[in-house]
Amino acid sequence: MSAPKLDGWSFLIDEDMPRSTAPFLQASGYEAIDVRDVGLAGHPDAEVFAYAQAQQRTLVTADMGFANITLFPLGTHAGIVVGRFPNSVPTATLNDELVHQLQQLSGQNLEGILIIVEPGRVRVRRTPSQPLHKQVYHD
Repeated sequence: MSAPKLDGWSFLIDEDMPRSTAPFLQASGYEAIDVRDVGLAGHPDAEVFAYAQAQQRTLVTADMGFANITLFPLGTHAGIVVGRFPNSVPTATLNDELVHQLQQLSGQNLEGILIIVEPGRVRVRRTPSQPLHKQVYHD
């Protein structure tokens, strides 16, 4: 019997994130799989996005193209988390920061929202009809 998912969240980790991100999220209590583990390495963004939607998984990516709300309208997907970290940030720091910022959103429904995670803060975009808990979180 598997452990319950923390906050009920399920993540699909894009290949532009560190290989260690999915295992780190899992060790932190989240349900997470990497696109490289489900045969989607090298596949177009549209296929990765479609898989995430079919599996009801929030996509975690470093691809700013997924932050385009014209192409990926708020309220129409299972959630998108975009990590914006300088290349100089060590992988362990990136993973720690990602989990820390996700914990700031604990208890919220990620469906349909866009989350931008940056060092020291998280920005949340949602439709006007989605409940607003907090918009920007800082350490």
